[in-house]
Amino acid sequence: MSNKRNFIRSALSRQILLQYFLTLCAVGIGFTVVVALAWLVAHSFLWQSWDPLYQLLRWIKDNFVLTASACFLLLVLLVSFLFIHRSLRYLDDVIDASEKLAAPDDQEITLSSQLKTVQDEMNLIRQQALRNAFLAKEAEQRKNDLVVYLAHDLKTPLTSVIGYLTLLRDEGEISPQLRARYTGIALDKALRLEDLINEFFDITRFNFTSLVLQTQRVNFSRMLEQIVWEFRPILQEKGLEWETFLTPDIEIICDPGKMERVFDNLIRNAVSYSYPNSKIHLTLEASDDQVEIQVQNSGRTIPPEKLSKIFEQFYRLDPSRDSQTGGAGLGLAIAKEIVEQHGGNIQAQSEAESIRFLVRLPRNRHKIV
Repeated sequence: MSNKRNFIRSALSRQILLQYFLTLCAVGIGFTVVVALAWLVAHSFLWQSWDPLYQLLRWIKDNFVLTASACFLLLVLLVSFLFIHRSLRYLDDVIDASEKLAAPDDQEITLSSQLKTVQDEMNLIRQQALRNAFLAKEAEQRKNDLVVYLAHDLKTPLTSVIGYLTLLRDEGEISPQLRARYTGIALDKALRLEDLINEFFDITRFNFTSLVLQTQRVNFSRMLEQIVWEFRPILQEKGLEWETFLTPDIEIICDPGKMERVFDNLIRNAVSYSYPNSKIHLTLEASDDQVEIQVQNSGRTIPPEKLSKIFEQFYRLDPSRDSQTGGAGLGLAIAKEIVEQHGGNIQAQSEAESIRFLVRLPRNRHKIV
């Protein structure tokens, strides 16, 4: 790009110098023709020795070299002045255009036809400046979104910790066994919070592909049962109920922490968009080569045009919801990315005031790339 710009500047300089040289040649030829015609015209008349014009012409003839050189020099100075003036005018136009580059707008830069190449180059620079400004604004937005993303992803384990600690505080007659269980769940969720915070410290930009899976064989049925149990306080707070059908002792190879995040996000979404006093259905079925999980809730039917965008980053079904009630629009995008990294797929369906997410995962995939 730099070589191209140097070439354009050199081409413009060569063009101006060539025009200057050709103009001087034309002036020289024109001056010679005019002098020759004046010589012929002057010799076609009969002059009197006392005529002042004859005496002037006689003096010019006697000092022809000096006179012709002086006249030609004056013409050269005049042509040079005109070219310098025109070049300075070009320079003024370029300076004015450069000021527009400092704060580019939607209007293209327009210069004279002689500066067409410079105009095109400056418009390319203008477009690059606009693109850089857009990228800078987008980077700033991504930074802000990352903060919202962090708040969104920390909310579920934090809510669980608060829920179980509240139960421990309010239930005076709770059994030691149940107290120990609630305390253990709260501690697990607090540790999960710590893991998430450490992970966010390592994220320098919003890039899902940087997530590295640490896979192991997991009893998937028990993992979902644990998630169901942990969400009970949240569902009770919203007046919702569980209805589950989990095929027992189903094992798959996955990253348990990342997979827990998938269903945290899916269930969180179901809680946010469920009708009050309704049920959330969770089913787990398995075949020889894959497992199929469905999360279904009763809520407003999602229109097809919104359903097609539901897994896009930062997309939210209801823009009127704030980040505390409706999420940041990242949970489903996160779920989709993690599921696909595991070699699976996720789909969303909605009809007859029902919303269903269908997750399919390979059951015996020993190596996940």
